[in-house]
Amino acid sequence: MSDAIVMEQLTKRFGAKTAVDAMDLTLPTGALYGFIGPNGAGKTTTIRMIMSILFPDAGRLSVLGKASATESKDRIGYLPEERGVYRKMKVSAFLRHMGTLKGVTGQTLKTRVDDWLERVELASVAKKKCEELSKGMQQKVQFIASVLHEPELIILDEPFSGLDPVSTRLLRSLITEQHAQGRTIIFSTHVMAHAEELCDRIVMINQGKKVLDGTMDEIRAQYTARSILFNPLDEASGLDAARALPEIESVEPRDATFEATVHPDTDPQQVMLKLLTAVPSRTIAVRRPTLEDVFVEIVTTNSGGVKDESALRAELRGEGQREEITEEAGS
Repeated sequence: MSDAIVMEQLTKRFGAKTAVDAMDLTLPTGALYGFIGPNGAGKTTTIRMIMSILFPDAGRLSVLGKASATESKDRIGYLPEERGVYRKMKVSAFLRHMGTLKGVTGQTLKTRVDDWLERVELASVAKKKCEELSKGMQQKVQFIASVLHEPELIILDEPFSGLDPVSTRLLRSLITEQHAQGRTIIFSTHVMAHAEELCDRIVMINQGKKVLDGTMDEIRAQYTARSILFNPLDEASGLDAARALPEIESVEPRDATFEATVHPDTDPQQVMLKLLTAVPSRTIAVRRPTLEDVFVEIVTTNSGGVKDESALRAELRGEGQREEITEEAGS
């Protein structure tokens, strides 16, 4: 079985800026890949080159065994970052039109449209114009349009952006289902938790470069834990005792507990036992590094530091989407 996508030294420049820098990447058929990184990292530019919306300045690319996506367009489903529907068309008519463009016709098309609208809880708006729907509803309609023809390769650019938690959970389950049916799926996101929950493999992009490519297990093995979460019985004296331990670099509040960061080259399991002796605690555990932690560490190492780590972490958690979600909930 051939690989779904192969990139060799793929490069794209816009004037003096290199948006994608000598990208090497192979995506096996049937894989579920996450392209992650902050806004502006190069994820969307990479996807647009895969889709032949943009053309590389250097390097080689093959998509489903062909030299470009244009030769395999009916085998690909694409949800672009820019949301767009034919606003004056009714929902069901729009979906039938999109299905026809991809070669689905007749009763098969009608059945698929009806079934999908039912599944995403939009059957009641089938006769409404697309412009009458909320942003979240329009996004569900576009997702249906991207999978209606049962493509081999599905590419989703920031599919969760602006969705409320219930819709996010629904879309996540639909992506998992499509993958279980053997389809190759790529989705990009700047929210690390989405990729961590869904993907077989993670491709981390920063400033146009691939900085990490691996499974979650491989990534966690490469980046060892350096944090201990604990909830002291006596907060005041417990924090002082924890900060006094020479193996501990810092102690900071984290949600409803505290996080102790151990010095590099220190075994966190051994420090945890020592911390528990010094600070009686209700709960204590070594915290495995998240994708967010790994990304911040990579950026810090490669660029000599992060000007505003808290702002970067907020972006990687999707906290900038709250206004969009609020607007959708009130629509």
